[in-house]
Formats: sequence, structure tokens, C-alpha cells
Amino acid sequence: MQNKFFPEIHNNFGFGMMRLPMLGDEVDIAQTRQMVDAFLSAGFNYFDTAHGYIGGRSELAIRETLTGRYPRDRYILTDKLTGSYFEKQEDIVPLFEKQLAACGVDYFDFYLMHSQDAASFEKFKRCRAYETALELKEQGRVKHVGLSFHDKADVLERILTEYPQMEVVQIQFNYLDYEDPSVESRKVYEVCEKFGKPVIVMEPVKGGKLVSLPEEAHRILADLGGGSDASYAIRYAASFPQICMVLSGMSDTVQMADNLSFMRDFRPMDDRELAAVEKVRDILSSMGTVPCTGCRYCTEGCPMGIRIPDILAYLNEKIMFNQWNEYFYRREAIRNASASDCIKCGQCEDICPQHLPIRDLLEQAAEVFER
Repeated sequence: MQNKFFPEIHNNFGFGMMRLPMLGDEVDIAQTRQMVDAFLSAGFNYFDTAHGYIGGRSELAIRETLTGRYPRDRYILTDKLTGSYFEKQEDIVPLFEKQLAACGVDYFDFYLMHSQDAASFEKFKRCRAYETALELKEQGRVKHVGLSFHDKADVLERILTEYPQMEVVQIQFNYLDYEDPSVESRKVYEVCEKFGKPVIVMEPVKGGKLVSLPEEAHRILADLGGGSDASYAIRYAASFPQICMVLSGMSDTVQMADNLSFMRDFRPMDDRELAAVEKVRDILSSMGTVPCTGCRYCTEGCPMGIRIPDILAYLNEKIMFNQWNEYFYRREAIRNASASDCIKCGQCEDICPQHLPIRDLLEQAAEVFER
């Protein structure tokens, strides 16, 4: 089935290659190949990466598992221009060339201005990043130009007003964030509708938080009569009319098989399912969990090497299930750094797409786990 917005895309489900299976610090290439093969065999063809994903390993894995094994017309490949890798306009094209080489292609189907918010947009404007990307499109080295977005609706309205040439917007969109005032998923989606921009969804399962729900919430979905917790989250996002693509960051063949089972013959949510999801949202919203999606942007610049998303995940586990694995936390803390080792430099908060008060959260985690 062709995509209703971009006919070259098959269906409305994409492989987000940010959370690939790992063997230690390296990508599990053999398992990733199996996942790529299954994804293509099921009739899908959209792959998404960025230069910094998995410490630069995602693009290289794409070359080993996809682009080096399949002809160019078998897949659609999206990459992104990330602000931390350039300081002036002259840096952008060499970075772009490096990305092409890493991925093993001579053009990108989609090239997105990455992780746009009010601050990064000013840098991208100053460096004429949008203009440079549009020039690459004129040269045929990029087929479509768009942006990925992490801020409030008024900021997106400003960007699309200043750059109406943008063809697509990638946003964080899931049922838990739909009315969250810190994310404004609904309002951001409505701005895309207003400007007639197709929407690519990232974080439909909110970094895994909607994959394995607390028992009370899980029971509501289970009573519907079938489907994993993840299936309802992904189908929810895909059911909105302006959505052209939902990305899933699958990290093993089991997740791939589950996702393909319900997206191969996609069926929009019905009223009964939507009502159940709203009940689940109310339960989760009342629990006070930390809205970290595990993107790991914060870890790259941490001078203490603290695995912040892991510590926040342990904190959420205690909040949601009233339990946590002390041995596992201690092992991770010893191997890296404990929450109490934070020096409060704030680099993590500057780059966090969710705008979390990470320094305060690490203090809280230290009190919970290290007292």
C-alpha cells in the first residue's frame, strides 16, 4: 500500500534505527540484518537515522545491514542535520558528505533539521542550515526537506511561517503526551494540520514506557481481547489523519515481529479502543513518572559518564511497580557513575528534548537508591 502523502513510501510504519540490538557497546549486526530483512519482506521500506545515534554507530550499521545489501530503490532513507556537529554554514556540506559515506548512499530521501526548539532554531538560522538543506534538494542530493521538533506549538508555528518550504514535520506523539503541557503533542499536531504538513511520529511508545504497562493499566487493554500494550500505542498514533509515518525504535527481532503483526494490515483505533487508551492515560498520568524517553542525548556530554536514562528508568520502575533491582543499579553505578556523582554542570538539561530538570532528578535518585 502506498503512503497517502509520499507515494514512494510503502505503508505508514517506519524502522527507527536509534535503539538497535547491541552486543556490549557495538551493534548486533547479525540480528539487525534479520530485522531489516523481516521489515522489507513485510512490505515496508522507510528507515530513519541520525549522525549521533548510538554514538555514530547507527549510520554505519545501516550500511552493513541495509544499503550494502539491497538496491537503492528498495528503501527510503532519512537522515538528520544535528546542531552539535556544526558551528557555521561551511561545516554543513562536509558533514552531509560524511553522513552519505557512513550510510553508503549518494542521496537521502528525507533530510531533517534535527531536534528543533527555540534555541536550536536560532543557531540553524544563523548558520543558514535550512537554506543549505534546500540547496542540497535543488542539487538532487536530498529528495525532501523537513524538521524534527521538540518544543511548544508556538515555536513550530514560527518555524513553519519562516520556512514554508518544509515538507514534513517529525514530532513526539503518543497517547500519554497528547495533552501533556510540557510536550503539547496535540497542539503541535494541530499546527502541522494548520500548515498542511504531513507528520512523522517519533516516540509512539514513549521510549518503551507504553510497552509494558503497570498491571492496572495493562488489564484495561488486555480486556479488549488481543494485542500487546505496544500495539495500542503505535496504532493510536497512526490513527490520526495527518500522520504519514509512525517510527518504532525496535531493538530485537521479537519487537520487530510484534510490530509487523499489527502494522502489516493496519487498522485504525475504534471508539472502544480509544476509550480504553484514555483510561490508561489517566492511570499513568496520576503516577508521577519521569517523562524520559531514553534518547540518550544527555549521556554524550556528561563529564562524569553518568548513564542518566538508566538511572531515571530505575526511578520510574520504583514509582510504577514499587520495586527495583538494587544489585543491577549498583553494578551499573560502579561500572560508570552513580547519581550522586553529578557535578550539576547542566549540560544534560541543555540538550534534553523533554526539558527535564535532570540535576534535581539525579538528586532524587541518589536519595532513593544510595541512602
